[in-house]
Amino acid sequence: MRIARLTPLLTLAFATPAVATRPPVKPAMTKSAETKAPDTKQSELEAETRAWHQKRIANLTSEEGWLSLVGLHWLKEGDNRFGSAQDNDLIFPANTPAHIGTLANKGGKVTLTVQPGTPLTRAGQPFTGGEVGDSETEKDVLMLGSLRFFLIRRGDRIGVRVKDTEAPARKQFHGIPTWPVSTAWRIEGRFEPAATPRKLAVPTVLGTVEEETSPGTIVFTVNGQEYRLDPVQSPGSNQLFIIFADLTNRSESYGAGRFLYADPPKDGKVVLDFNRAYNPPCAFSPYATCPLPPPQNRLKLRVEAGEKRYGDH
Repeated sequence: MRIARLTPLLTLAFATPAVATRPPVKPAMTKSAETKAPDTKQSELEAETRAWHQKRIANLTSEEGWLSLVGLHWLKEGDNRFGSAQDNDLIFPANTPAHIGTLANKGGKVTLTVQPGTPLTRAGQPFTGGEVGDSETEKDVLMLGSLRFFLIRRGDRIGVRVKDTEAPARKQFHGIPTWPVSTAWRIEGRFEPAATPRKLAVPTVLGTVEEETSPGTIVFTVNGQEYRLDPVQSPGSNQLFIIFADLTNRSESYGAGRFLYADPPKDGKVVLDFNRAYNPPCAFSPYATCPLPPPQNRLKLRVEAGEKRYGDH
């Protein structure tokens, strides 16, 4: 799945039903075996979660991370002039040349004509123009000073994603608040496999709906109440990817929901470690194009675990 978004962040909060719930009781007090994850001591879980979150922050703040994102521009059919000057079709950041070149979109094939004298490089070599691919690999990423840009495709749309290693969001990052780590939020659920591979309709902030493959449903219990989540699975990955919303989205956590990965089912069980629930890219940048939780993944539950709201988002 490609993850991204492009609408005002404050419009993304879900109107989740006002259902009051209590925090999950400690594992030793639970009534259902489904709320008992495999034994993990509190201290061990804290250490594991801290190590996981440090790696997460390292990725987020890296030169290629989401905090370096400074622009997303959609190509029209035909010529698209770009640079920092206001007479361009695509307005790039002010620290770039006034006119960088022209991206010609002809039936989905994109070629770049570079303004003479522009020190553009690709894969470490000077790039003077030609066809441009649509991946974030070295062979397709174009570089100009601290700027990096490349094409992305979303359905039948082609965009130019722009990153800057000197982006203010990256330089001014101050960490993400989290709830205290708790073994009560490391929950073992029952996995109900789909009889046949099924497609899950996943909305996005672009107003589109993407069809993703869902291998089944995870059923879990908190305080005697049963809940269900439908994960998706990307080709070539055995991990389950869960896009969910919960009642904390109204104030404490990001309004458009959070993400969570889980290991594949083992003996019909899946462990949901909500201590690793994290904010999507759109919590940090208006230029990402993230998926949103499908209706069945909007929990009438306060998941007081994982990452909280970042900044004003």
